[in-house]
Amino acid sequence: MSSVKETKKWYFIFLALWTLIADIPFLFMFFTSIKTQTELLMGNTWQIPKDPTIGNYSTVIHGSFFYYLKNSLVAVSISVILILIVSSMAAYVFSRLKFALNNILYSLIIAGMAIPIHVTLIPIYILTNKIKLYDTIFALIGPYVALSLPMSIFILTEFMREIPLELEEAAKIDGCSMFRLYSDIILPLSRPALITVGIYNGTYLWNEFVFALVLTSSPEKRTLPLGIWDFQARYGSDIPAIMAFLTLSLLPMLIAYILGQDKIIKGMMAGAVKG
Repeated sequence: MSSVKETKKWYFIFLALWTLIADIPFLFMFFTSIKTQTELLMGNTWQIPKDPTIGNYSTVIHGSFFYYLKNSLVAVSISVILILIVSSMAAYVFSRLKFALNNILYSLIIAGMAIPIHVTLIPIYILTNKIKLYDTIFALIGPYVALSLPMSIFILTEFMREIPLELEEAAKIDGCSMFRLYSDIILPLSRPALITVGIYNGTYLWNEFVFALVLTSSPEKRTLPLGIWDFQARYGSDIPAIMAFLTLSLLPMLIAYILGQDKIIKGMMAGAVKG
């Protein structure tokens, strides 16, 4: 009994240390954001602010932050929804339907994960110009969805293959159509994988920089990762303001996780007992 208590004690100590280590970058970012530029440059970088100020947050909020936030929310939300719809439909086909080109098409899609995104920049830039979408938020959605599909289809296909076929066979006997099989049986059971795909792509696209840089040019069409440029000058940068900008940029993802935490846990628990 004592050995179990000792093990639990060391377990909690390890978790506390790991939490502290994981939180250090966020604490550094927040403490730096409430310093002045002078205090940051003249004092110890890791020192807790002697005279905290919210002036950096005021500077960020009264700038173009909300334009960037709106653009990021629109681009990421639409992209993630399209990714989940398209990848789940494709995964259902590859995991459940047997046809001659199944393995070949699936392999070609998975091979897309090996293509570096930088190789596609020039063709996508030319195509975006030709279809008159350059310098719009919608110019980002196409590349975001297309380049996220291979990984998403792979995750969902492998998950759906583990769902027992008996569930679908019973539903077919009751006269369930193929779309009802997909929407009423496969999708609910695939919730853990859908959550994983949504979180993975949402986090990546929220921080995406290269396509936003290449496919937009006017300040009002920029997303959050490009907004940091507002605080960079030719010979220096306003580091506290940048940290304030990053802190505010983090909040939407943090709030979304907190609000959806129960659904994420329920989805994972459902996936653990799906068999």
